[in-house]
Amino acid sequence: MGDFYTGKVVSIIPSRSQVGLVSVNRFLLERLSYETNHVFCSDVMKNMQLLAESLAFDDIFIRLVTLTSYLSRRFINFIEDLVFRDVGRGSQDSEISFSGNHGRYLCSIYQSVPGNCWTSSKPPDARASLLVCDGINTDLKENLSVNKSSKIGEAKYSFWARSIFRGFMLPLFGFRIAWMLGFGCFRFTCIYVRNTHIWMQRLISRVLRTLHGSSGDIGWLQQTPGVPPVEDGTNRFTEILHHIRNGEHTLPNSLVYLLIPGLFSNHSPLYFVSTRRFFSKMGLACHIAKIHSEASVEQNAWELKQYIEELYWGSGKRILMLGHSKGGVDATAALSIYWSDLKDKVAGLALVQSPYGGTPIASDILREGQIADKEARRIMELLVCKLIKGDIRALEDLTYEKRKEFITKHKLPEQVPLVSFHTEASIAPGVLATMSHIAHAELPWLHLPSFGQELPESVQAGRKVPVIIPLAAAMAVTALHLRLRYGEKSDGLVTCRDAEVPGSVVVRPDRKLDHAWMVYSSWKKAPNEPDASEMCEALLTLLVEIGKVKQEQEGMT
Repeated sequence: MGDFYTGKVVSIIPSRSQVGLVSVNRFLLERLSYETNHVFCSDVMKNMQLLAESLAFDDIFIRLVTLTSYLSRRFINFIEDLVFRDVGRGSQDSEISFSGNHGRYLCSIYQSVPGNCWTSSKPPDARASLLVCDGINTDLKENLSVNKSSKIGEAKYSFWARSIFRGFMLPLFGFRIAWMLGFGCFRFTCIYVRNTHIWMQRLISRVLRTLHGSSGDIGWLQQTPGVPPVEDGTNRFTEILHHIRNGEHTLPNSLVYLLIPGLFSNHSPLYFVSTRRFFSKMGLACHIAKIHSEASVEQNAWELKQYIEELYWGSGKRILMLGHSKGGVDATAALSIYWSDLKDKVAGLALVQSPYGGTPIASDILREGQIADKEARRIMELLVCKLIKGDIRALEDLTYEKRKEFITKHKLPEQVPLVSFHTEASIAPGVLATMSHIAHAELPWLHLPSFGQELPESVQAGRKVPVIIPLAAAMAVTALHLRLRYGEKSDGLVTCRDAEVPGSVVVRPDRKLDHAWMVYSSWKKAPNEPDASEMCEALLTLLVEIGKVKQEQEGMT
């Protein structure tokens, strides 16, 4: 502090405000500021020393004055730091203008500072002040040029750096695009190969499922463990049929006989007509169930239940049923579901060529997962639902899948007397020319006068023309198909093994009969062979005997 008081030159230390200024020559500003403060403080200190000596104050007063001047100088430096810091935050143009103005401002200050340099309001030498200002401006210009050149250099460097970086990144982008394209092609190829593999597997599965067909389903009832065995009643049936041919009719009049038609019976006027007429001539109460044959099995079961109850309460007699084809399946469904209501009203059931276990014809047409399964289903829906106004479930319920589900859920009561009858269709070449008489068409233009009296039956029959179709030939073709594909004997629609109900008495005649022979009269009748009505009578007679045996067994137990 002694050097500061006496006005000696000390080492220059830059302040924080001078560090923050970028555009002004730091060294000149520091020197100018220091010399200005030094000259001013030296003059003040001399005057204070003289005043202290004259007034005889001690050193404490001098120390207070010195501390006050130091604090005021620090405050001025703090204000300058704030001003310069705000100026330094401006743009480049603001820094240039500020630097020029600040240089002129420093020159004016330097000229107006009292002290050893100038003792009056004007400088003793104007050239010195100009030199100082010129030196400051020259340094400022040099600094600006250096800053501009440095910024230009930095811009050039950044431009070349960006160019080099882009030059290096261009191959990387190209490699990335090539990688994405290659990976996309590889992924697409893998997906295509995978989809092709899946499609081939599905196609092979469909082909195998189509070729396999119903091979594993035919005769599944006999392969199921725990089912009761069947009993062969062919010999007894042959004996009864022989007695009937000789005129021995033993069917009791204490029963009501109900004939249950099969699929598409609503469109066949002669379905069971000859059989009912044959029974009526013998004085027996015989009825044909009026059900919607193209409905589902469960719906027909409910209708049969209602029909049986009406017949029972109307006649007071038990019902002996004979069902053909789907009619036998509907009857077994009624007994399985509503046995608690029908056990005292039903005397027995004879199933004639009924697909109790299912039929391969319906399964092969409606099986899912095979070739053209959707197209086949659409065709059948068109035929069954649109043309004949039926329900597709009538055909679905005869498939192996639906029959397995139903039989597993609804067990057939063991107390019911059952007879299973199945035949084998002929596949000889001569059968292809066989015609079947399925209906009569009345001639509308043939009107005979009755004269108030009923015309004889022969005259009325003369006005009707029989409707003949090659139904036997169609059955022969389908029977040949089933024989060649599965090696199974059938009547054209139902295989022999699927027609046998577990726990029933099975009748297996040696005569070649197709599926439609039992309900339609043949165009060519053999006089030495029994007709369908006589065979139905023989089956019901056998069923009555089986019912009596079961009643005796139940009475003994």
